[in-house]
Amino acid sequence: MTTAASRIAHWSIRHPWWAIGLWLAFVATAVVVGGSVETRQVTESEVAVGESGRAAEYIESAEFDDPATDNVLISPEGGWDAATAEEAAADVGSRLAAMDEVAGVGEPVPSPVSDALLVPITLNAEPDEADALIEPIHEEVAAVNTAYPDLRIESVGSTSIGYGIDQTVNEDLGNAGMLSLPITLGVLLVVFGALVAAGVPLVLGFSAVAAATGLWALASQVIPDIGSVPQLILLFGLAVGVDYSLFYLKREREERQRGHGTVDAVRIAAATSGRAVVVSALTTLVALAGLYLSGDAIFRALGTGVMIVVGVAMVGSLTVLPALLVKFGRAMDRPRIPLLWRLTATRAHGEPRLWPRLLAPAFRAPRTTAVVVIGVLVALAVPALGMNMKSPTTDDLPRSIPAVAAYDRMVEAYPSEGDVHEVVVRAPADSADAVAASLAELHKNVQDDPLFATGPEPAVTTSLDGSVSILDLGFAYSADDPRAERSLEQLRDTLVPAALASVPDADYAVTGNVALTNDYTSQQVERLPWIIGFVVVLTVGMMALTFRSVVVAGVAGALALLSVSAAYGVLTLVFQHGFAADLLGMNATGRIVDWVPLFLFVILLGLSMDYHVYVVSRIREAAVSGLDIRAAVRAGTARTAGVVTSAAAVMVAVFSIFATLSMVEMQQLGIGLAAAIAIDATLVRLFLLPSLMTVLGRANWWPGGLRPVEQREPERASVTVGA
Repeated sequence: MTTAASRIAHWSIRHPWWAIGLWLAFVATAVVVGGSVETRQVTESEVAVGESGRAAEYIESAEFDDPATDNVLISPEGGWDAATAEEAAADVGSRLAAMDEVAGVGEPVPSPVSDALLVPITLNAEPDEADALIEPIHEEVAAVNTAYPDLRIESVGSTSIGYGIDQTVNEDLGNAGMLSLPITLGVLLVVFGALVAAGVPLVLGFSAVAAATGLWALASQVIPDIGSVPQLILLFGLAVGVDYSLFYLKREREERQRGHGTVDAVRIAAATSGRAVVVSALTTLVALAGLYLSGDAIFRALGTGVMIVVGVAMVGSLTVLPALLVKFGRAMDRPRIPLLWRLTATRAHGEPRLWPRLLAPAFRAPRTTAVVVIGVLVALAVPALGMNMKSPTTDDLPRSIPAVAAYDRMVEAYPSEGDVHEVVVRAPADSADAVAASLAELHKNVQDDPLFATGPEPAVTTSLDGSVSILDLGFAYSADDPRAERSLEQLRDTLVPAALASVPDADYAVTGNVALTNDYTSQQVERLPWIIGFVVVLTVGMMALTFRSVVVAGVAGALALLSVSAAYGVLTLVFQHGFAADLLGMNATGRIVDWVPLFLFVILLGLSMDYHVYVVSRIREAAVSGLDIRAAVRAGTARTAGVVTSAAAVMVAVFSIFATLSMVEMQQLGIGLAAAIAIDATLVRLFLLPSLMTVLGRANWWPGGLRPVEQREPERASVTVGA
């Protein structure tokens, strides 16, 4: 594969205008085609697992007359006057009833526990189409609120909450994209000291994101989106695009400083750093492929989206990147930023000035350095032993979303309107009466149970053909409360089987937010060790094949596991124990979102291998040239330290932006990735890796030895670059 990749890169070097033109055509085609296809969203039956998954299948197998609904909550802002509240309810009801978007408005329902009125509304749309209708309803409700300053009149319900989440995510994504550009450019200017050199990685990163986003729209027709894949494509596309560009640009600049012409410098960069990019990208793709073993729609979507953008960035690094380097030539170092340019200067023979001094401890006392660094990493990882994983619930949503804040007030005033358990029953239509009687009896049995909070009448919805019925049973606690889980267990273990024993031909299942969380987390805990084992074996195997060394591969796997474990510890400290959460502006929910640890593991294993391949390739290159092992490790690490830390700085900056987003899963992903990359690029690559390789000596290359595996530097030649 790497030989074929090298041939592609050399073709691009010889035909740069063709390579640039074809890349632009590819990106434009992907954007246009992707824009013409609507991204398919995952259904509940595709994402749910276990008993919750069965319930979703039952529901989707039948047709319900189930239009989208919402509510208007009227509560005191200052004083409470019942007559004024009823007047406001009549006003909002008449306004909404006159709207085309609204199919009907119910009678105001007074709160059983406080001063409040709830006006139910039915929309003229199915639930998955309601977002397009809700905004004018919000505007009308806001107009009524202005007329009654002593009342708080607000939209609340599943439709308003879903719309608020979508708006927040889109706004966050736009802000993240706007922030990432100047921050990344600023870091790259510090790295290169020249505007063109700083701009080329951004060109590759953003063009890869644009193409991958378009391709994802097509891929979602087979593997549906879960709502956050475009965010991850932006997050990882920019990171790996810049990462791969840095490997190339630093090596090309180094070779020019050694006296090579532009074409030869790019050819050497393609044969060395380009090879490292391909191996790194393939390793990341292999690691991501392990997510398919989960059998889970979330991981299939996340893994596929990131695989697409990593693959596109790799192709760009083989085609348009060397072409751009050839066409810009020495203009890559123009225009220079005077102070920054002097800071990035290196000696003519390419030896860095700063890094040998910083790396000195790893070579003066390699055993002591290794022990100290491993101790620090283990200490960071210890909190992860108590990691508590749960799916996100309504309690985890940001209260900056108006409908979510209103939801808290609604649940306080109407306990039965909060989260519910859904008892789903599928039976032949001629058993519909028996099912209805059983569900009514079940509702009656839980009315006096303190674990539940139900209305006076059973809330039953039946499909048009009478084959599926759903009973909603509220509970008196938040979805995170252990008592909510106990109420679910009571339903599943005793109450529902007993109630439906008289309907022998009925299939039943209990779902709802609590059930979804429990079922999903249980599956992840069960499958996590197998997926981790598969991914580790495959990635370590690729390292062994790449370097023909079991030792290099084993060290790579061990160091990656240490980095990931330390990141898990940081994640647990911040989000579960609340350490520095307020300082960082994080939402400490007391648990980790259940899909985050596995996804982090796979991504971080791939990204860690990026650095490992790049550093070890340079060390091996130095050893093959005749240096003794200690000198080769010192030379290879010193020559790559600046590139690795620069790439890590860009990644940490980008990931940190995503840690500032509103949704807790994005915060956790951003903090986990930023912490792991920072740890891996500093403690692991600058100190632990060189100290271990120094201690191991020639054993590093067992059993393959030091026979050259990289393409050797081409002879200096005059190469005519054509279109």
